Amino acid sequence: MLDSSFAAIVPMLCVTLAALAAMVAESFRAKGEQMPIGGLGVIGLGFALLGSLLLWGRNASSFGLVRADNFGLFITITLCIVGLLTIAFSSQTIRREGLPVGEYYTLMLFAVAGMMLMATASDLLTIFLALEILSISIYVLTGLRRDSAHAIEAAFKYFLLGAFASAFFLYGTALTYTLTGSTRLDRIASWMAAAGTISPMMLAATGLLLVGFAFKVSAVPFHMWTPDAYEGAPTVVTGFMSTGVKAAAFAAFARVFLSAFDPLRADWIPVLWGIAMLTMIVGTVVGVAQSNLKRMLAYSSIAHAGYLLVGLVAANEVGKAAILFYLLVYAVTNLGAFGIIALLSTADRPHEELNDFKGLWYARPALAGLMTVFMLSLGGLPPTAGFVSKWYIFSAAVRSGHYDLAIVGMLSSVVSVFFYLRVVVMMYMAEATEAQPRPAIGAVSFLALVASMIALFYLGILPTRVLDLAASSVSTIF
Repeated sequence: MLDSSFAAIVPMLCVTLAALAAMVAESFRAKGEQMPIGGLGVIGLGFALLGSLLLWGRNASSFGLVRADNFGLFITITLCIVGLLTIAFSSQTIRREGLPVGEYYTLMLFAVAGMMLMATASDLLTIFLALEILSISIYVLTGLRRDSAHAIEAAFKYFLLGAFASAFFLYGTALTYTLTGSTRLDRIASWMAAAGTISPMMLAATGLLLVGFAFKVSAVPFHMWTPDAYEGAPTVVTGFMSTGVKAAAFAAFARVFLSAFDPLRADWIPVLWGIAMLTMIVGTVVGVAQSNLKRMLAYSSIAHAGYLLVGLVAANEVGKAAILFYLLVYAVTNLGAFGIIALLSTADRPHEELNDFKGLWYARPALAGLMTVFMLSLGGLPPTAGFVSKWYIFSAAVRSGHYDLAIVGMLSSVVSVFFYLRVVVMMYMAEATEAQPRPAIGAVSFLALVASMIALFYLGILPTRVLDLAASSVSTIF
């Protein structure tokens, strides 16, 4: 199949088959029966990872709609890592929270398949279909705790705002098709190159597509859904959607705007400049005022979206490569942080408030040490990978002449260290006011956390190889 016209869809096909297998397994599972449905996800994601590695450098294409170039495969590999880490943290948390196991793994795998399709799609309609596949799965996962009014409210808000964003994207696609006669990115780029002049309708189409993407990456002022959805969703779902959705959305964002809509760069860069500036400032300033860790990490996610937008605005070789590297680092870091929150939570007491981390160093020194690494990486402190990723993003802004974005980015990054270090201070310098139930951590989950920590130190100390890989990968979309 790797030599056929279906080669480009092999990774997402593996994940889709695993999702269908999980659905069938759940339908045959007797009530109360323990069935390792998560193992089906591991198999599917493992084969998807293998398929991505075998497709590397082939530049495979399926019917002109999906293109498995190295750029898409880099994101696909990142999504496989996100999926595997999520399953590792889910193995003991979803039963503890009383979530339906079969539905959870099925929806999670379908969401990953949609993310992979979005990262490799070379057609606007295909991107829209991928967007809907992953969005519908995430909406349901957000409200999977059916007995929680908070979760249902979060899912409903996410669904309503997501529907509006999808409509904006679809209208932008329709206007683009009206002007160019195609929804394929290569043909749109050819039409723009031949047109010479840009019509107001083309600018309107670009603006509508920009709104759709900005919503998915949690950019200001389209970020309103993020804190509520992150807080209301099960913690392990929050970690999954904060990393996977952002990686897939930024992949499609970069592919559309840095290739097909590149001739309009002079028109969309000022708009994106303003969005990036607001996103960094709002995400950081509001994050300082949060005492709930999930809401804090939600605003942290918004600020990180602003840093990634800086790479898009810079649009030079350093910025393009830095986007891929940043997405990988952010995925590992954020999943690790949310993984610890989920693993320490119980059904009757979510471990989400800042005060819940008081004295963690004395009760669970290993988990406190791991959480410290993740917080320092999110804050961009050396020798973690978070420092390197921010360094290259801001370097790209400076090289492209956007000194203002680099200065605001660095200042907001410094301010954000305050709310990351608050967690560290609580763990090491405060004593728990009462005995807190902290469940035992399974070996698989703990090994996943340790692997994440090792990856962050490796990417922080020896980042060159992965950065070079990212740089060579992003050049394949042009």
